[in-house]
Amino acid sequence: MIPFFTSFENTGIQFANVIKELQIGKLLHKSNVRKSRGISAFEVFQFLFLLVFQGKNLYRFLNSKYKDQAVSKNTYYRFLDDSTYNWPKFLLLLSAKIVSVFDGLTKPERVRTLILDDSVITRSRSKKVELLAKVYDHVDHLYKKGFTLLTLGWSDGYSFLPVGFNMLSSAKKSNRYQEISANIDHRTNGYKNRRQALAKKSEAAVTLVKKALKAGITADYVLMDTWFTTEPMLHSLKEEGIDVIGMVKQLKQKYIYKGKDYTLPKLRQFMQHETAKSILGSVIVHTKKHNIPVKIVFVRNRNKKSEVLYLLSTDCSLSETEIVRIYGNRWSIEVFFKASKSFFRLGSEFQSLSYDAVVCHTAIVFTRFIVLEWIRRNKNDEKTYGELFFMVCDDIHDMAFTDALKSLMALFLDQFITFSVDSTKLIKSKLHDWICSQASFIQCLFADFNWES
Repeated sequence: MIPFFTSFENTGIQFANVIKELQIGKLLHKSNVRKSRGISAFEVFQFLFLLVFQGKNLYRFLNSKYKDQAVSKNTYYRFLDDSTYNWPKFLLLLSAKIVSVFDGLTKPERVRTLILDDSVITRSRSKKVELLAKVYDHVDHLYKKGFTLLTLGWSDGYSFLPVGFNMLSSAKKSNRYQEISANIDHRTNGYKNRRQALAKKSEAAVTLVKKALKAGITADYVLMDTWFTTEPMLHSLKEEGIDVIGMVKQLKQKYIYKGKDYTLPKLRQFMQHETAKSILGSVIVHTKKHNIPVKIVFVRNRNKKSEVLYLLSTDCSLSETEIVRIYGNRWSIEVFFKASKSFFRLGSEFQSLSYDAVVCHTAIVFTRFIVLEWIRRNKNDEKTYGELFFMVCDDIHDMAFTDALKSLMALFLDQFITFSVDSTKLIKSKLHDWICSQASFIQCLFADFNWES
């Protein structure tokens, strides 16, 4: 859970060591997040980063008893609105650094995945926010005023980290309420972000994956939901050398099986109808346009057993159960979106009209999640103890099974004499029956024990 402390000073102390350990100040400098005069950009970033853990927004904090620990409101909004800062680069550098550490804590055979998904950031009361657009919310099935937050995350099945995002407007001009500000310098990072916000969602998604792989983030598969799992996306990601596992929605697409074209419901007819099984079967087919071999797994919808879900994998060597298991990791990004909006105030903490402020605030929220994930992993994963963990493991491993069993039985016999007479007879009888039921080599281990009191 998110820790809430009694004072802003205590909150800063709790996170200071982590921020120093991750060298966030250096990463900010590499991303051009720096100021030539006045309070440093790192101090402003640290203040905004810690703000949510006080349960206050900027306005409430500046009017609280801790206002002497802050500077003027204009300083923070100038920081948010600065178009020279490269926030996507900062997030990518930070996540790549932590992924490299988590990789060292994970077995090589464990599957690592990139996860693509999007969520709507609403600004229902806004009218003049830069690049504000009418976007479709797939949850409520309604068009809303706001942005589409396209996010790429990384997961090893234990930890989830956001590695990139694109705050999309709309590629259609008719859906945009506002255009790019005429005052923005076209040479800045802010202008580049604005141009990328006008890209199509599928193109922006492929770009995020390319940047993550180029930054050295290792992954075996890209997990996607039904919106992204299309043949053009499969083709683009296969060209980047990474396989895809995604859920497919039956529209009009067809697949080639044994030289003939079939829809997904038609392919289902080739499966055995086992009512007791969740996985009905699988079939290897080819896509029509690019002839990509894919394995489609048919899974019964547990919420509505008359329906079937279709999982697609470009890695045909995976078993049916493995495809279903790996795809289950995609749920971690849904948890991330929920936590970001509910606890970290994604999309609601600041109400600036600048697109730069929207991007900056999103990067800060994602950094909060990454830092807390780093703390959680270091606290709960014993492998983070370093050499001590491996020394302890060696001690445990060196103790033979027979010695461990003898030690356990000797400890039991020490307590045995404290039991009552009736209990002792019953326990002796049960132990004798248990030992007689074991293999001969285990029976030999207890030949030297004296059962008589």
